[in-house]
Amino acid sequence: MPFSRLIDHFEARADLCRTLSDLASLTADAARELGFDHFALLHHRSLYRSGAHLIRIDSYPAGWAEALSARLTHCGDPVHLASERSNAGFRWTALPRMVRLSARHREILRAGADFGIGEGFTVPANVPGEPIGSCSFAVRVGREIPAGRLSCAEIIGARAFQAARRLCGYPAAGLHPHLSRRELQCLELVAAGKGD
Repeated sequence: MPFSRLIDHFEARADLCRTLSDLASLTADAARELGFDHFALLHHRSLYRSGAHLIRIDSYPAGWAEALSARLTHCGDPVHLASERSNAGFRWTALPRMVRLSARHREILRAGADFGIGEGFTVPANVPGEPIGSCSFAVRVGREIPAGRLSCAEIIGARAFQAARRLCGYPAAGLHPHLSRRELQCLELVAAGKGD
């Protein structure tokens, strides 16, 4: 399928998804169509804790998310750290230029390879006021990343995250919380150090 049609098809189907499971199936299909073996779409915080509004769907090998969570310490996942420093998609081979890779970071990347996860491409999803997230696509160890399809993967990753936000109850783009005049007064009084 031509990439422009794949993007249009994905967007139309993503709008019809009613559950994260529906979106996971759709995204896994799109990843395969692009030449990837796996995807992960998540709020990074979801690796440390669960929550009704935290996004986390993936098609990584069984046990990888748990193994990653067990390895994460103060250093964090290097892919997630890099996605906090970028507004555009990036190949994982660019990680050494984006973050200072510690021995622990290199261990996390080796552990991914032990689970069969090879090279990848990550699309940052940083929405102000919401948990930091990303959508990653990866190939199996030994396979080449589909370099000519990364722009398409970037658009689909962004659209997939947008659909996941909708399904998890995040406000639509352009909608901001509105405070009444009295709520604003109360907020100003609290900021000034006033009590009840």
